[in-house]
Amino acid sequence: MTTRSATHGSFTIERTYPAAPSRVFAAFTSLDAKSRWFGEPDGTSTGDHELDFRVGGRERLTSKHENTTYTYDAVYYDIVPDARIVTAYEMYADDARMSVSVATVQLTAAGGGTHLVLTEQGVFLDGIDKNEWREHGTTELLDKLGEVLRAEAEAN
Repeated sequence: MTTRSATHGSFTIERTYPAAPSRVFAAFTSLDAKSRWFGEPDGTSTGDHELDFRVGGRERLTSKHENTTYTYDAVYYDIVPDARIVTAYEMYADDARMSVSVATVQLTAAGGGTHLVLTEQGVFLDGIDKNEWREHGTTELLDKLGEVLRAEAEAN
């Protein structure tokens, strides 16, 4: 039998990107835009990704690593264009719930770019996931977002 546990954690990650808040916000709002940076670290996709970006809308992403299917299942609770996004989401490893989190993205103009602050508060269940692992993965995603935004700025 699995040992049951619930460990709480939180983290905040800050980034400054070379794009206006409207452009950074847009990177979250459509499946095409978000798929460019959200998902597998190497940019490949191994599963389905659905996005209904609106208050009450859902986002779902599945990916397979070795023999395990991971699922991200989110609901959007607050959206302020060009300024804030609040989601609550669950993560699963196959059928086992790994965690439940609330994540807030805040955007503010900073010089000619955007300062992004992402704060996540989570409960990590049964030792399947840890706060520090989630922070590491989220850091990688925000770094990938920065690469995409820099490439777009250089192309324009």
